[in-house]
Amino acid sequence: MDQLRKKKGFICDMDGVIYHGNQLLPGVEKFVNWLAKEKKNYLFLTNSSQYTPKELQQKLARMGLDVDESHFYTSALATAHFLDNQAPGCSAYVVGEHGIMNALYDKGITYNDVNPDYVVVGESLAYNLEQITKAIRLVNGGAKLIGTNPDLTAPVEGGLVPACRALIAPIELATEKSAYFVGKPNPLMMRTGLRMLGVHSENAVMVGDRMDTDIIAGIETGLDTVLVLSGVSTRETCGQYPYRPRFILDGVGDIPEN
Repeated sequence: MDQLRKKKGFICDMDGVIYHGNQLLPGVEKFVNWLAKEKKNYLFLTNSSQYTPKELQQKLARMGLDVDESHFYTSALATAHFLDNQAPGCSAYVVGEHGIMNALYDKGITYNDVNPDYVVVGESLAYNLEQITKAIRLVNGGAKLIGTNPDLTAPVEGGLVPACRALIAPIELATEKSAYFVGKPNPLMMRTGLRMLGVHSENAVMVGDRMDTDIIAGIETGLDTVLVLSGVSTRETCGQYPYRPRFILDGVGDIPEN
């Protein structure tokens, strides 16, 4: 644990690590205060595409945590950056919330439900058959299919809800086209996170609650990894994977010294 505490950079997932829904998880305040006190470089790197960094900052503020907006990076921002690099000035039909809508708009990517270059799917509270039917027709018409992240589920208060990969599955099945997912464990998002921290991978750690996105993302990017048991993965499901995290902790509150 001393080796873990000496790391200069911390990349942390949010859902299942920092909060469930609107409920702050135990030990989080202690952890965030420790990061600030020890002058650690840290970034909340979330696969959720629902919210903007400003909204995430305000969400934590409502829970009693004061974290600057610069400490947040989302799969929505990563997706917008990817599309802007691939096809500047492109257009997209979007199934998702304002987080992905705003990120695409800020990159000059226009909304298009007639003949878009891309169909982009993220988490959506208004997910419906009409949207999926239109997405299927557009992909069959030549639009490329993009998912903001490959998460099947997301932890909330009271259990799990379907996430991006579950929502995009009907489009993949109906079109027989595979989506390209930008969020973790895609190394594009992790490398951006490391650049934002200004820390080499050897001096950074990935903290997450999912073996299939957070932990594999950290391993493949060369970071030490911490699995916290406050979200999706458990000690039992951890054993089903051919790789292991460096540390397994009950929650982020176990990282600072007592």
